[in-house]
Amino acid sequence: MQPERTVVWDLPVRVAHWLLVLAVAGSWLTHYAGPAWFAWHRRCGLAVLLIVVFRIVWGFVGTHHARFAVFVRAPRATVEWLRAGSPRGAGHNPLGALSVVAMLALLLAQAVTGLFANDEIASAGPFYGWVSHELSNRLSRFHRGNETWLLVLIALHLAAVGWYAFRGRQIVRAMITGRAGSADTSDVEFHAGATPRRALAIAGALAAALALALWLAPDGAPALF
Repeated sequence: MQPERTVVWDLPVRVAHWLLVLAVAGSWLTHYAGPAWFAWHRRCGLAVLLIVVFRIVWGFVGTHHARFAVFVRAPRATVEWLRAGSPRGAGHNPLGALSVVAMLALLLAQAVTGLFANDEIASAGPFYGWVSHELSNRLSRFHRGNETWLLVLIALHLAAVGWYAFRGRQIVRAMITGRAGSADTSDVEFHAGATPRRALAIAGALAAALALALWLAPDGAPALF
């Protein structure tokens, strides 16, 4: 029998997920498109920052399965889950939770360091003027090196999605519709129409804070010589 399909992922989680996919792809493409696309690279990076910070905040105040306290497990619990034969349940499994946390951490680090980075020619992040050139150079090296780890993690994520699709679990569709089949739905919290206004208020507050920081940031650009 097919498992019952239940609402798991709320609308803010789904919208944030797909906007983040677009923002990360845009950041990567505009980085390699050349200096003429640097302004768009900055915009995509700022979008990544906003989305990641929103998802972190939503991980504490969002609906049931969006909360870190619900799906993040201790290492011992993860090992026990693996020993039990990786049983299915609603929401992220323990390994998926580790992937979510790692992805958010690396993306946050990438976006934050990008604010202060420079290319040692003429382009720099919007907060370059708040740090010394030497510190900016160190953050720039981290920004470049962290890209490799991000690409590795994204590749692993895509491989996991492909594996689940091969096993008949359409997790991509679940992240579009919010509904997922589960062998254990006892902990599912139904939230039809839940908290979109709260999500918009949080996103608006974060965007306003970032806009204020950008307005207050001093002008600065790396020296050509």
